[in-house]
Amino acid sequence: MTQSNARGTKNSTAPTPVQEDSEFFSDATTTIARLKALATQFVEERNWQSYHTPKNLAMSVAIEAAELMECFQWLAPEESYRVTEKVDTREAVADEIADVFCYLLNLCDELKIDLAAELVRKMAKNAIKYPAPVSNHAKGRCDSP
Repeated sequence: MTQSNARGTKNSTAPTPVQEDSEFFSDATTTIARLKALATQFVEERNWQSYHTPKNLAMSVAIEAAELMECFQWLAPEESYRVTEKVDTREAVADEIADVFCYLLNLCDELKIDLAAELVRKMAKNAIKYPAPVSNHAKGRCDSP
């Protein structure tokens, strides 16, 4: 594997453990706990723990989310659905999504928040606040827009 350093010089490097394992990760089989462990390991290997305060992590989530929004800036709504059709824009969008997710995982880890449990709890609150429309298919209409 070849990488460029800050001066643009090519360096030959061995794959990282993350790169070697990447074929074994998928949404269907990877737990949030495993992803938290992966993100934590990355931080620990670089001794970045002192920078990963809840405040800094929350700010980093917002910064990375802004970088994700930049990928869609000035696109018409129809165009936004096609950003993943080109390899380079798909990778840019995926990179920013991964950055946001990584910082969220680190933030949850620092604050001892169980992301899965909190998502389920919040969805239950949302279901009460925003009830699903009652379908009236028997009469040939639906109450939703």
